Amino acid sequence: MKSRFLPTSFPRRAGTAALACTLALFSGCKDFLDVAPQGQLSEDAIRTDPAAAQKLVDGVYNVMYLGGFGPDVHGLQFVILTDIASDDADKGSTPSDYADAAAVDNFTLTSTNSNINNCWNGYFQAVGRANQALDKIPLSPASDAEKNRLLGEVRFLRGYFYFNLVRLFGGVPKLDRVPAASEINSPEFQRRATAEEIYQFIVSDLQFAVDNLPLKAATQTGRATKAAAQGMLAKVYLYQKNYQQAYALTNEIIQGRSGAYALYPTYADIWRTAGANSSESIFEVQTGVNAACNNSAIELYTVSQGPRSGGRGGWADLGFGFNTPTQALVNAYEANDVRRAGSIIFINPTAPAGQRSTGTVLWDGFRIPSKDSVEGLRYSYKAYHSRTREANCGNNDFLPKNVRVLRYAEVLLINAEAALQTGNATAAATNLNLVRARAGLAAITAPTLTQIWQERRVELALEHDRFFDLVRQESVQPGRIVPIFAAQGKTFTKNKNEIFPIPQPQIDLSGGQLTQNPGY
Repeated sequence: MKSRFLPTSFPRRAGTAALACTLALFSGCKDFLDVAPQGQLSEDAIRTDPAAAQKLVDGVYNVMYLGGFGPDVHGLQFVILTDIASDDADKGSTPSDYADAAAVDNFTLTSTNSNINNCWNGYFQAVGRANQALDKIPLSPASDAEKNRLLGEVRFLRGYFYFNLVRLFGGVPKLDRVPAASEINSPEFQRRATAEEIYQFIVSDLQFAVDNLPLKAATQTGRATKAAAQGMLAKVYLYQKNYQQAYALTNEIIQGRSGAYALYPTYADIWRTAGANSSESIFEVQTGVNAACNNSAIELYTVSQGPRSGGRGGWADLGFGFNTPTQALVNAYEANDVRRAGSIIFINPTAPAGQRSTGTVLWDGFRIPSKDSVEGLRYSYKAYHSRTREANCGNNDFLPKNVRVLRYAEVLLINAEAALQTGNATAAATNLNLVRARAGLAAITAPTLTQIWQERRVELALEHDRFFDLVRQESVQPGRIVPIFAAQGKTFTKNKNEIFPIPQPQIDLSGGQLTQNPGY
């Protein structure tokens, strides 16, 4: 049953004055039941209605829709802090458009940048909603097994939210419960925990999820599963250089003990409706359109990255033109790699005088004119959602594009990297080459760490991980990151640009309890 897109409010502050907001959110999730706003679920309802606890959980999933130009979890501003901050994409659009995004792109941002403040607000709102659910689920009359499953879903989501927070900002406030009214302004909830403490918290949440979530076949499409928790925990362990655990967890998925997963045959189709929740999907943000045509989608995610009219114009363009792939990304693909055409929309050059350009024809038949009518040369194919071949309600700000958070291909690559780091070169080659074979490339018999990292880049391009990957890889092989950005004409400052500044508005709201990151 597809749900409506209901306005909801978040009635309780997220745990500290620095994190607090009362905001209009949206609930509803493809294939999930209609959800009452969390603030409308009384304790009596939760104690007497076994379905009420599920509604609390669905409300946590729904916070992942946050985007637009306010609090953001997966929207354009998150894209800016991940893809545009990396060497895989530039800001795009017009040179003067969106100065805060340009500052991120060029590593000139300050603590007043709106992108960081909105992502901070979005993720801490998500954490606050998760904590509300965790606080109330134990009151449910459901069975202990059912309650543990629900708690596992929420703790998976909270672990994922904190994983992004720690990668974006380093140490952040650790909100492990709903505070009492007397605690809201307590320094305990406003001061930053260390990054190490946050990682321990994430591991605890994800391990609980591993222990309590069902296999893929035993739960509703789109919900967190045992494999999703194992894959996310393996990724966290990769960041902690705990390669043995990362290898063991991904082996559980690869060997089939955590459900049936496989590489989807056609790479380009993964990001179309045909590839949504496919055999390759470990976890993805669910979107959709129901019979009443109320969109459930991440605001502006697709349209902000769509090809933009420029020059002669004369066509109904597809978006704002942000997050444009770099020439460096284009050059990263080997000859005959099918992922290049599946990841990047290429705008054909203007035809010579007297000749007619056919432009660029997309998979659904939509024709984009040649460069004299388009602002940029390249756009993200992975963000494209067809207006004619895929369902939508005609509101381009809310195109129902599922965001793939974790794929089986990444599980194989995590396994390959962890295997190599623990001395198992055979397993590293086996799983790396499964990914390469799908891309139409020859096997590598004895891959190096650099080759595995290169495979991550082209396999996961424009999927919002590259910047984090570069920072992580620098901690393994110091001296790697500065030349990569220097080749793009950008100055990456070590011991500063690995993370973003703590937003100044949050420091002010905390009364100075929050401290700033070095260099900002």
